[in-house]
Amino acid sequence: MRPSRWLFHVFFASLMAVLLSGCAATVTTDYDASVDYSAFKTWAFDPDIKPQDSQSLDGSRIRSALEEQLAQKALTEAQAENADLLVRYAIREVNVAERSGVGYGFGFGRSNFNWGLATAPQVTTDTKGKLLLDLIRRESGQVVWSGVSKRYLDEDQSPEYRTSLIDESVQDLLERYPPSIKK
Repeated sequence: MRPSRWLFHVFFASLMAVLLSGCAATVTTDYDASVDYSAFKTWAFDPDIKPQDSQSLDGSRIRSALEEQLAQKALTEAQAENADLLVRYAIREVNVAERSGVGYGFGFGRSNFNWGLATAPQVTTDTKGKLLLDLIRRESGQVVWSGVSKRYLDEDQSPEYRTSLIDESVQDLLERYPPSIKK
């Protein structure tokens, strides 16, 4: 293969990899399609948020990110008893399986008889934090919009990285609010 053609194939493969990785959603959301989201003008943090979620360093990072993103949605912060929406967030621990190392194997065969031997990569589980976000209609107490980040908080992450990760996760979540409802 000529060098210019080889470079084209490498460039094209790299471009496709970048484009496809950009398609992977980092959040999932769900919502009540019967709700008129344009009626919501004010919000407040849910007074029932668990202290371990609200009083931690990550809790204050989440609060700051939510305040910024909800202001960009033209929602005004209000007292909980007067707000249209209550915002509830939580960091839930999940066990994540991770592979490390390389599996290897060998085999041989002829005709209809084959034989092989292989080893699998080592699998370990690690506890990580997952961000959950609910928007609740204050009058009824019903969740009208919910989101979950697929990116994990890890105790080995630096404070700067955790802040960046939380900011990006909250932004990604609230990009899908209000939902575009197709009738």
